Amino acid sequence: MALRHAVLAALLGNELSGYQLAKLFDVNISNYWHALPQQLYTELAKLESAGLVVGREVVQRGRPNKRVYTLTEAGTAEMSAFIAGPSKPSAIRDDLLVKMQAAEAGDTGRLIEQLEDRAAEARGKIEQFERRLSRARGDLDEDTFLARSPWVGPYLVGLRGRAFEQEALDWCKRSADVLRARSQSSATSQARKEH
Repeated sequence: MALRHAVLAALLGNELSGYQLAKLFDVNISNYWHALPQQLYTELAKLESAGLVVGREVVQRGRPNKRVYTLTEAGTAEMSAFIAGPSKPSAIRDDLLVKMQAAEAGDTGRLIEQLEDRAAEARGKIEQFERRLSRARGDLDEDTFLARSPWVGPYLVGLRGRAFEQEALDWCKRSADVLRARSQSSATSQARKEH
């Protein structure tokens, strides 16, 4: 997947400025696609040149004017073709996993701290997902919302994001517990040998 598809998907059914798009990426999309604001502005210019989005100037009082973007028919067709194409399996690239692979070669206490930090981040993201999903549903229960909502895709992505963060939280907690137990066991064994 290219950044262009993530931007086009974000614009589907929306009219967004570059700033709004960057905020959307930061809050909603960052769990599956990371992009810096500069990359998004560059991509919007490319998409506009390619005729996949159209921008228009919005005059604002007391603030600088802004440019907002919407999908064109060609942009919608591009997304349709992207959806019809094959999906590549995802791959995890995570420095914490590399550190865990070599846990015995370093400071276990520091690694436990990093696991606890990552767990705290995951808890925060889970809470964000919960709030967003609840806002999206409104007064409806989840099954009713999923059956009736005209825009179910973003909600389903939110469910995946929440599940991903919950799994990360569970893994971090378990890994930290294992390292703590091994560290205590090792310290106890060492103390027995010294006596």
